[in-house]
Amino acid sequence: MKNIVILVSGRGSNMQAIVRAAQAEQWPARIAAVISNRADAEGLNFAAAHGIATAVVANKAYPSREEFDQALQAEIDRYSPDLVVLAGFMRILTPPFVEHYAGRMLNIHPSLLPSFPGLSTHVQALMAGVKVHGATVHFVTADLDHGPIVAQAAVSVLPNDTEQTLSERVLEQEHIIYPRVVRWFVENRLAIDNGIVHIDAQAQ
Repeated sequence: MKNIVILVSGRGSNMQAIVRAAQAEQWPARIAAVISNRADAEGLNFAAAHGIATAVVANKAYPSREEFDQALQAEIDRYSPDLVVLAGFMRILTPPFVEHYAGRMLNIHPSLLPSFPGLSTHVQALMAGVKVHGATVHFVTADLDHGPIVAQAAVSVLPNDTEQTLSERVLEQEHIIYPRVVRWFVENRLAIDNGIVHIDAQAQ
């Protein structure tokens, strides 16, 4: 039984998708805690309503990123996590924090990495005139929005798309691929070799 800790900063719609999938599919894992850097994060209410432990480590309470990350790490480690899942956690993490969870921390980014890292990905995609956009689940490294790619989902960019319409279609795909990848991790189907993720044939 693996322990999963999920980090959110807002409503945590991907966290909600993961919690629902874990319960519906009866994964050999438990969502041990949902932690936020914001006390008003809506995702905390969802987690509490589903019997999941919650905690707040407010970044504004710490004078530096390093001190915040140390406090966050201490809170996460209380739950002995096998996997840390970033689900809309809007903080840039320090290299020591990332290294502590190397190979066991996942993130989802709303673009087809390596294209459009950072913020405003849908605006970037529309301004670039790409015809295909999407989302990427990857292992976290110290390089922002980089790291071994586990899965991607693509959507067509339509001629009349706005940031809102494009983001909504991408988010639908995020809710499909993120729970799938977390389940693969739980079932020991993922392996990283020279920066490339290999997925056990059972997961294809």
